[in-house]
Amino acid sequence: MSDGILEPLLPAIGPWLEGRRWFDARFTGARLEARAASVLGDEPPLLLHAVVSAHRPDGQTLHYQLLLGLRPELPTRLEPAAITTVPAGPWQGWRVYDALADGALLGLLLRTLAGGGAGPGPRLERTGRYPLPVGLVPHPLDVEMSNTAVAYGGQILLKIFRRPEPGPHTEVEALHALTREHCARTPRLYGALHSDAPGAEGLVLGLVEEFLPDARDGWEEAVRHASDCMDDARRGVPASGGFTPHARSLGRAVAEVHGALDKAFGRSRLTAQDVAEEAAGMNMRLKEAAEEIPALARYTTRIGALFDDYARVAGRGNPVFAQRTHGDLHLGQALRTADGWRIVDFEGEPARTAAERALPQPVLRDVAGMLRSFDYAARTGLAALESADPEDGSPAGRLRRRRRASAWAVRNRRAFIEGYASAGREDPHCRPVVLRAFEADKAVYEALYESRLRPDRLPIPLAAVHRLANTSR
Repeated sequence: MSDGILEPLLPAIGPWLEGRRWFDARFTGARLEARAASVLGDEPPLLLHAVVSAHRPDGQTLHYQLLLGLRPELPTRLEPAAITTVPAGPWQGWRVYDALADGALLGLLLRTLAGGGAGPGPRLERTGRYPLPVGLVPHPLDVEMSNTAVAYGGQILLKIFRRPEPGPHTEVEALHALTREHCARTPRLYGALHSDAPGAEGLVLGLVEEFLPDARDGWEEAVRHASDCMDDARRGVPASGGFTPHARSLGRAVAEVHGALDKAFGRSRLTAQDVAEEAAGMNMRLKEAAEEIPALARYTTRIGALFDDYARVAGRGNPVFAQRTHGDLHLGQALRTADGWRIVDFEGEPARTAAERALPQPVLRDVAGMLRSFDYAARTGLAALESADPEDGSPAGRLRRRRRASAWAVRNRRAFIEGYASAGREDPHCRPVVLRAFEADKAVYEALYESRLRPDRLPIPLAAVHRLANTSR
């Protein structure tokens, strides 16, 4: 009975879809096409699970996964989630709304997945022997991400890929392998979501993993510590260790994850040609970014020299190895729990294609990403402090706080690297040329991102580019 229900809803779904935070703005106004639909439930409320395709005039296509509710009448509490009314068919006159607002429908979804799925709707393909608990209270998480996450009873986390792609999926593969390796630094994977509905075959729709209810966000923790450090400077309090022990243990945790990924997927030595091609790509990204950001132009020669140095390292016979990595590592992908750090979200950089995200990379790319994150945390903590009291302190006091922000970043960057090396992995300090090249490449990427979306933060990556361009080679 679900056949044909989705098509007449598309005119109303389009504007609603464009208001979601996981919508790609490049597809604003794109033509929507109903790709797959299935209705779950025997009595109201019903859950409409759907996949729609957005088509741009230039031929680009993106798939979106929707979870919509169907009720004859909408309670007042659900009115803010309303989308439209079914115009025709067996549910004519029923209200259509965002199912994420309805705990009853989220419970229905979990029961469906735990039961192995019924009919052509979503089903859970288990990746291990762990049973999926049911009867848990759902709680959608309000986090900044391109997917949707729902916690159930503080035990499991359902991650819904709002832009599903054909498998294999990098995060599912990584977490499956890490669960098999009994890696203590990542959540345990229960399984991946699929659908046999016509039009959705082959798409990876999401995953179910262990939830860490008492975990603290690494980014928020670091920014708070950095801000406290700067506030101590304002009050003349001597700097303390602060976040440094946590940065050191985070380095060990990342190294453990890299070791488990190495064991699960293996690694290979990059040829001199591989590295030369990678360096050429880094130079190309630098050139393109400098054309868009005039402030980068003065650094292209010196930053380009860092990339060329990286190519020469491999050309002289110094081995560069590649393996499966996290792919988008920063403090926001680290959660601090009572028993140590956990690393999450193994999808890789959203801007890259699925094939690119699955490619083996040198582990120092992950390390460089985390080093850049410490810089961001320091500058963000400083900005928060200055915004809270812009008139506080003399120019000398503000300069002192800014120097302490820089010192905080340096101290924690060093601690992270020390922790990484202490876990038995290669000491990043022993590969300075490679690490500088990757950090510069990341800073160029950040500069482009900030220039387009958050121009007020552009000075953060530009400061890193300046520092790296003037680092002794």
